[in-house]
Amino acid sequence: MTDEIILTPDLVLQAYSIGVFPMADGREDDHIFWVDPDKRGILPFDTFHVSRRLRKTVRSDHFRVSVNTDFKGVMEACAEDTPNRSSTWINDEIIDLYVALHERGYAHSVECYLTDDNGTSLVGGLYGVSMGGAFFGESMFTRVRDASKVALVHLVGRLMAGGYKLLDTQFVTDHLAGFGAVEIPRDVYQMRLQAALEKAANFYSMPAEVDGSSILQSITQTS
Repeated sequence: MTDEIILTPDLVLQAYSIGVFPMADGREDDHIFWVDPDKRGILPFDTFHVSRRLRKTVRSDHFRVSVNTDFKGVMEACAEDTPNRSSTWINDEIIDLYVALHERGYAHSVECYLTDDNGTSLVGGLYGVSMGGAFFGESMFTRVRDASKVALVHLVGRLMAGGYKLLDTQFVTDHLAGFGAVEIPRDVYQMRLQAALEKAANFYSMPAEVDGSSILQSITQTS
């Protein structure tokens, strides 16, 4: 962590390229600092695990899943307080910054929509930053059961199909550990990061909306 900084999209991209990322102390706090953990969370593609129950949910297409249809909406949802999270590291400056990265093609979102008698609403999703063959997952949210999990499965299937080599989760939560996320030392992470950045990958190797069966097939074929 360092002193307060003034962020620009170019500065953040440079930071990601050396394994550092920004965070705020809270939603209403203007202070932003760099984070460079001793141990880094990653989600290896070759050991990515989807439970039988979740596979069934993904395959059912209970949610309509898309990419980049409401990037700012996903970020704002990730910044909301929840019963399990009373504070967030995403403030208004960070939202504006990542929206700018999204407009430049570096930041992407995955959205889960659910349609019921009240209409269609955004019920889960995630966002992150793409550089070379590395994807840096930033945050996710869910408003109904399994929505963020389905979004993650769709993300991984898309990344694997697109030739990505690294999915950086920053930290490992119980939620991510269930999918196979692990911690690795900083020096090992740095080697994997640099190798991934040298690779070309395509976030749009699949259409913006893909059915669950195709996503699961992508994971199976490329794992």
